[in-house]
Amino acid sequence: MSGAPARTLLLWCPDWPVLAAEIVDGVPATDPVVVLHANRVVACSERARAEGVRRGLRRREAQGRCPQLTVVDHDPARDARAFEPVVAAVEEVVAGVEVIRPGACALAARGPSRYLGGEEAAAERIVEHVAQTCAVESQVGIADGVFAAGLAARDGRIVPPGGTPQFLAGLPVEALGRPTLTDLLRRLGVRTLGDFAALPAGDVLARFGFDGALAHRLAAGRDHRPLAVRQPPADLTVTADHDEPIDRVDAAAFAARTLAEQLHERLAAHGLACTRLGIEAVTAHGQELHRVWRHDGLLTAAAIADRVRWQLDGWLSGSNGRGGARPARPTAGIIRLRLVPDGVLAQAGLQPGLWGETGEERERAHRALSRVQGILGPEAVVTAVLGGGRSPADQVRLVPWGDERLPARPGPPPLPAAEPSRPPVPTGPAVPTGPAVPTGPAVPTEAAVPTGQFGPVRAGAVARPAGVGAVVRSGRRGGMARSGGAAPVPPWPGRIPPPAPAVVLPTPLPAAVHDAAGEPVVVSARLAVSAAPARLTVGAGRPAEVVGWAGPWPVDERWWAPAEARRRARFQVCLADGAALLLAVEGGQWLVEAIYD
Repeated sequence: MSGAPARTLLLWCPDWPVLAAEIVDGVPATDPVVVLHANRVVACSERARAEGVRRGLRRREAQGRCPQLTVVDHDPARDARAFEPVVAAVEEVVAGVEVIRPGACALAARGPSRYLGGEEAAAERIVEHVAQTCAVESQVGIADGVFAAGLAARDGRIVPPGGTPQFLAGLPVEALGRPTLTDLLRRLGVRTLGDFAALPAGDVLARFGFDGALAHRLAAGRDHRPLAVRQPPADLTVTADHDEPIDRVDAAAFAARTLAEQLHERLAAHGLACTRLGIEAVTAHGQELHRVWRHDGLLTAAAIADRVRWQLDGWLSGSNGRGGARPARPTAGIIRLRLVPDGVLAQAGLQPGLWGETGEERERAHRALSRVQGILGPEAVVTAVLGGGRSPADQVRLVPWGDERLPARPGPPPLPAAEPSRPPVPTGPAVPTGPAVPTGPAVPTEAAVPTGQFGPVRAGAVARPAGVGAVVRSGRRGGMARSGGAAPVPPWPGRIPPPAPAVVLPTPLPAAVHDAAGEPVVVSARLAVSAAPARLTVGAGRPAEVVGWAGPWPVDERWWAPAEARRRARFQVCLADGAALLLAVEGGQWLVEAIYD
């Protein structure tokens, strides 16, 4: 690198995590307050410092020094959210702001100093504007480079041009903010940044590595990292005001078409495409309406217009209501319509792929299905999205064509099929704790026959899926965790192994399962099957012979809420005529849930 570091103005808000807790959560910053991360103090209020609390103390030691402490957990998202208005206030005075971290932002000092009459005048103007706009106290430091400006801001100091090395030389090595390196330098007798900067650069690199070499450059005042200034986002919102309130769907559709074309042209001028569209409307009585539409792909002008028309139709006539229910109509006609591109991305990312993943055939299908939606409504064309769940019906979600394809539940990686043999049911401490389960007969342990369509099929015993040894609780699994740093247990224990059934019945069919002696097959609370299933009767049909079966896959969901608790076990059975079914027994009643192909 070559050249001198650029003059940098850095604004710093002392104790920002404490101030953010006051702004967001209402915790008074004038009280003794500490912010903890990993049980150590990362920030404290001025009153807490007066009681002897310092950064780095453990919670118990800090409370011992000040028993009246208010403890707040560290939340970086809260700090960033509260700091955004401060950054916006700085951008009202100067342009090109870079956020260093929540509580500190930097910018090039040359432009503001020339425009506002000097560096000191620029610093005073920014501090005053932030105080008036956000009611936040701040300090400004100006030096050559971001690192030196950050240290100067702690004293509200302006380091003259060229004086940064001398300013840094007298500071302790703790100013580097690297505890491990600082401790090592202290043990080597290096106590100030000047002592550290005097060491040969080659020896520092060989002894302390790349991070030590970077710290060595900072200690010498050779900070050449350019500012990555934040550019204010372009205003892509389009708005239309109407003198005559719109209270008819046809008039609203015409206004939506014009506004959609304007939005599409504005996005195209910036090389952007909309993936999430916000629709806002204001009525003549001041009522504000807002809705966000998501889209999985490119929103053309026609697609934007369709979604605006659908939404206006729902607002003005309530035609999207189902089951006879209609949403409340606005109190007056719409006088202002606004489209906000809430989610955008570079349009180049939506170009047809080289191997046809988003090629011509997909675009033709997209145009045809979007046309059907434009005529019949968004719910007329739906696609299935696979996700997580313990039952096949819970794993599928139907979403309108073009909407974001997100599963209703997060899906785990596929589980392997059941192994031919499993160890006996654990009866010691490995069984998950919960309500007492009545004791049932022992589980048979005959040998398994070769694997069939569903995995292992037993002639007279229970085939347990991998990982199931006792009643599986919703959200956790019994037994020991796998060793060796393996991936965490999937969040849907009790799922049936692949393959998935071909047809999932919307309403399960009642059934009856009997053994070879004609007695009903029952499953005890300990998951013991009374006898091997021999015959299956679905509804009022004729009995069918069972030639193979696997299970049970037990599920005990929401056991902590008695009103919502559900406990059942599922079986896979193969019939003599070649049919394969997924059965479930719940409360002593057998049901047919799905059919295999």
